Amino acid sequence: MEGLCLAVDIGGTKLAAGLVDRRGVLGPHHQVPTPRTTDAEELFEALARLVTDVRSSSPAPPEACGVGCGGPMTAGGEAVSPLNIVAWRAFPLRRRLSELTGLPTWVDNDAKALALAEGWTGAAQGVRDYVAMVVSTGVGGGIVLDGRLLQGRTGNAGHIGHVVVEPDGRRCACGGQGCLEAEASGTAIREISGGDPVDAPPDLVARTGTLVGRAVASVANLLDLRLAVVAGSVALGFGRPFFEAARAEVARRSRLEFSAGTEVRPAGLGPDGPLIGAAAVGWQALSGGAAGAG
Repeated sequence: MEGLCLAVDIGGTKLAAGLVDRRGVLGPHHQVPTPRTTDAEELFEALARLVTDVRSSSPAPPEACGVGCGGPMTAGGEAVSPLNIVAWRAFPLRRRLSELTGLPTWVDNDAKALALAEGWTGAAQGVRDYVAMVVSTGVGGGIVLDGRLLQGRTGNAGHIGHVVVEPDGRRCACGGQGCLEAEASGTAIREISGGDPVDAPPDLVARTGTLVGRAVASVANLLDLRLAVVAGSVALGFGRPFFEAARAEVARRSRLEFSAGTEVRPAGLGPDGPLIGAAAVGWQALSGGAAGAG
């Protein structure tokens, strides 16, 4: 492998770490379930063990550490408060990982990291304007316009999970109502159905796809883009019926000349995408790019 970045992905369901080279090739990697705890240090200790184990398998010293984590967060991931990880509120993630690894460390939102990955080696290669989404435990997004990942004032641009898709819908963990995350995430599906998303009935699968398509159409109409790349265990697990429903809803609602024909495409990197995205954050920042800079 040509140069190595220690990649770390932090989500509500799993913690993952791996080694990714400068071509975007994922090498040794491992994951563990995210501990169900309200203790911030217990969660970080589990992450530290995972990171240490992966580093011990590295054929060469990593040059940097790139991290994708659920948001929101302050700029550069200095303090993270993932809505689906209750143990961390204003947790100093970048500093703690930098101290642990001794590496230059950059943190960004996990869905923004995925957007970088899909543009680098995935389903959005060669595309300069697109939205990438993760529909999993939560719902996140990252937006690329004119070939640049949008950051926003505090680094939180792209939170498509908090586009309102049902004005009188369910209460969201963010405090709002009817957000896409409150209606279409794995957490929401469990609450609505009383079971695992993998067992969701066809009408719920179709509804989930429809709501994702509704959010995509709003973004396409607002930002003049024509591609949505969708990843995550819920979206990819639901498969064709989900994507058919999403595409039908986009076709109904993206009717402007510049947004008509917006495509909804499955992510191209599958389960490797989050770690490749985390590495993209690290590599881009190390080379002087904007992603994850803190």
